[in-house]
Amino acid sequence: MFKRILGRIVPALAPLLLIVVWAILAERIANPVILPDVAQVSSILLNPLDDLISMGSLAGNIFVSLMRVLLGYLLAACVAIPLGLLMGYYALVYRLFNSFLTLFRPIPPLAWVPLVMAWFGIASLASLFGVQSGQAYIYLNNIKFSMLFIIFIGAFYPILTSTLHGVRGVNSIFIDSARVLGAKEHQIFLKVLLPAAMPSILTGMRIGLGIAWMCLVSAEMLPGSLSGVGYMITHAFTLASTDIVIAGMISIGIVGAAMDSAFRWVEQRKFFWKKTVGI
Repeated sequence: MFKRILGRIVPALAPLLLIVVWAILAERIANPVILPDVAQVSSILLNPLDDLISMGSLAGNIFVSLMRVLLGYLLAACVAIPLGLLMGYYALVYRLFNSFLTLFRPIPPLAWVPLVMAWFGIASLASLFGVQSGQAYIYLNNIKFSMLFIIFIGAFYPILTSTLHGVRGVNSIFIDSARVLGAKEHQIFLKVLLPAAMPSILTGMRIGLGIAWMCLVSAEMLPGSLSGVGYMITHAFTLASTDIVIAGMISIGIVGAAMDSAFRWVEQRKFFWKKTVGI
């Protein structure tokens, strides 16, 4: 019982220590522009539906950011996982794409911004679907192609690398046994490679989602953005509203940690056998 209670208390010690240090420094500095006190930031976090200096509510901006991140992330997963499976299984496909993809891997997502703006401008899903008014326009216009591309690049490589590693780590005995039993190529992919590589793929998806969420701030600093947590932070900074900046940063951290915890929960519940068999 004591160990259980201690296990729940220990993770909270570091955040509590940070809050204490923050409160002391804010009181000594006595300048809310440099460092607002804990109460100011807490008021914003505890009232997420309140309007913030004509930028919408904190909850509304988080929702818009989540839509952008999840869409760009899902596009990255839909491309990276099949490509990683093919590259890991077929040597010819690996030789065809590896050098090309390795060339672009070191380029940080932010470095793509000028080129992305030249390609897409401020075009959005509203432009794609021809929606020009109504509530649907408001939501679709917030999903800019330029933002999706930056998020896509951030998530693509971790998912691809982990998928490739997972496929190459599959025991060849499993594949040979499936062939002997008459399995077709698509059955080998679906019944052998994908399940065996899934723990590694899930790890890549977890890392990719974290990077995609970090790329969000860069994406929302692009021209044409009028909402989202990243936009809220940059706009609040220009107005010297440091309390909103810090509240936005904390929100990004909380949402990112929640998504990471969801992946860890799936790993622990669905792939516990990975540790048992030593994969």
